[in-house]
Amino acid sequence: MTDHDEGGSPPGETALRAKEETRGRGLSDHTQKRIGLHLRALYDQIVEQPVPDRFRDLIAQLEATPSDDPAS
Repeated sequence: MTDHDEGGSPPGETALRAKEETRGRGLSDHTQKRIGLHLRALYDQIVEQPVPDRFRDLIAQLEATPSDDPAS
C-alpha cells in the first residue's frame, strides 16, 4: 500500500487539482440556462399580479405632494 494515488499524486492532491481547474469556470451553460428559465417563470408570475391598493394609494400621495426639488 502506498501513500500515492494511481497517477502518482499524494492523497487529496488530485481532488484539489480538479477543484482548482473548475474554480474559474463557474456554472455550466446548461445549469445557467436552467436557472434562467426558472427565474424567468417566477418573475413572470410576479409581474402578472395586480398592484396592491396600498401601493396605488402611496403613489397617488407622492404625486399629489409638491416637491421641494427645483429640478422636477
